[in-house]
Amino acid sequence: MTARCELTGKGKQYGNNVSFSLRRTNRVFKPNLQKKTFMVDGQKVTMVLSTSAIRTLKKKGVIA
Repeated sequence: MTARCELTGKGKQYGNNVSFSLRRTNRVFKPNLQKKTFMVDGQKVTMVLSTSAIRTLKKKGVIA
């Protein structure tokens, strides 16, 4: 499973850990991905979505 939302395309981002002494080391920010199953035209469709995409779909009334 790749770290990418199937709906929005949101993926991993790169940044730095910054210590108290301001020394920088590389790190990766990964999106919070969840598997969700929908009924589309009577068929179950499973997608890997970010939690922000799930919240947006709930707000728009696409999912309950």
